[in-house]
Amino acid sequence: MRTEWRPFAPLLLSALLAGCGGSGDTVRDGAPDGYPDLSHTPDAVPRAEPYRKGTLRPYTVAGHTYYPLRSIQGFVQRGVASWYGRKFQGRRTASGERFDMYAMTAAHRRLPLPCYVRVRNLENGRSVVVRVNDRGPFYGNRIIDLSYAAASKLGMLGRGTALVEIRAIDSRRPVAPTRRTDTAARHSPRIYVQVGAFDDPDNAQRMATRLQKELRRTIHIQPADSPRGHVLRVQIGPLASVEIADQLVDTLEQMDIHDAQLLLR
Repeated sequence: MRTEWRPFAPLLLSALLAGCGGSGDTVRDGAPDGYPDLSHTPDAVPRAEPYRKGTLRPYTVAGHTYYPLRSIQGFVQRGVASWYGRKFQGRRTASGERFDMYAMTAAHRRLPLPCYVRVRNLENGRSVVVRVNDRGPFYGNRIIDLSYAAASKLGMLGRGTALVEIRAIDSRRPVAPTRRTDTAARHSPRIYVQVGAFDDPDNAQRMATRLQKELRRTIHIQPADSPRGHVLRVQIGPLASVEIADQLVDTLEQMDIHDAQLLLR
């Protein structure tokens, strides 16, 4: 699930983390009583809204600093979605509104608030339009936290996660309604964990050799272009599930290999 975020002053950071999913918060999240089926909930309807200035400032959670985007134009992202529900019901979101797990909303670490995105489940073809009004998720390699209603509509409640694609929506243009009977995706994306991107081929090969020896998994060295030029990406996979990828990231942390990224391709 997620760690709750609030706009904060530096002196309030430790209290914030203790009260909203940090080490002092042991309350588990979950579905509302009865696990209601909300798959028929209408999508959020995009409309032009000014961004909340306070949510555009850089902020730090658990030692990581995030820099919110100033524009959503052309934004596309692929990765793992999670959902949040009863534990956060009624709490204030980063935009100052109250969280409603029955509404079509979401949390994202960097998108300006509020904005609208279409989220497509790459495993079953379903998609939803949600209003992003909160910060998170701050757990692992998740890229978006969906409300219970949105997760129900995407068919991801049982597993708790889904492989998704996020596309920003220009509120000035009409949005086609989501079809509840979307056909399943023909090819579900494969999951990889990227350990690092190296300028030096020798460093990339040394890392690949170490991983192969210690993990006994398939290792790839993938050439790619980046803002700093040509790099070699060292990746592990494909992996059978998000759960296995999470376990692998934990293992890498124990090997003192940090900031591994989960990728879909």
